[in-house]
Amino acid sequence: MKQIADEETDGFINGFLWLNSGMDTIYKDEQILIINKPAGLSVLPEGWDKEATYLVKTLEEEFEKIWVVHRIDKVTSGIIIFALTAEAHRSLNIQFEKHQVEKTYHAILNGVPKWDEKTTKFPLRVNVGHKHRTMVDDKNGVRSETRFKILKRYHSSALVEAMPMTGRTHQIRVHAYALGYPLLGDILYSAPETNLIPRPALHAYSLKFTHPETNEAVSFQAEYPSDFKMAVKLLREK
Repeated sequence: MKQIADEETDGFINGFLWLNSGMDTIYKDEQILIINKPAGLSVLPEGWDKEATYLVKTLEEEFEKIWVVHRIDKVTSGIIIFALTAEAHRSLNIQFEKHQVEKTYHAILNGVPKWDEKTTKFPLRVNVGHKHRTMVDDKNGVRSETRFKILKRYHSSALVEAMPMTGRTHQIRVHAYALGYPLLGDILYSAPETNLIPRPALHAYSLKFTHPETNEAVSFQAEYPSDFKMAVKLLREK
């Protein structure tokens, strides 16, 4: 598997243009565009604010036509892929639908689990109530699965890897909450207020998939944003 790593400068890897000029573009070629999305920016327009800036609009101003393949929440930072051709869009859609794309998130839990790894399969029902929460619902929920792995324990928190095997709204956040360890800063799901990070501590860290043109297995990573990096630093120093 080809590993695309962080670089100091722009360059070419196997004929593909690699961009890292202080922007949020991780990688681009003629077929795909990969972005490290900042937290606080929606991927698509928000229904209640038609004038708000959103990621697709911003990208189309620079790259013209793009195709949305998947989404991450507005409050979540990290890696997201777009297609630049209809053929690439079709290929990536099939991979996502068949769960052939490996999505890895990093998150900070409020609390320190005793387990090292845990797989959760709580069925979830989305868009519940005026706050549009997702909730565990054994009767009416749909199948959902997340695999958690402890990366580092701190005094009162833990850095974890989370791999969603399904793609429900707020899935990682709700599964962490259902285990008794809501994400740090995730007030919507009952985490206490904190001054360590101003949002749920969730970052889409990496994607592994098959390149739609070369059929090569590729892996991309997104660097932590400053707020997530600072939270980890402060927890380490406690």
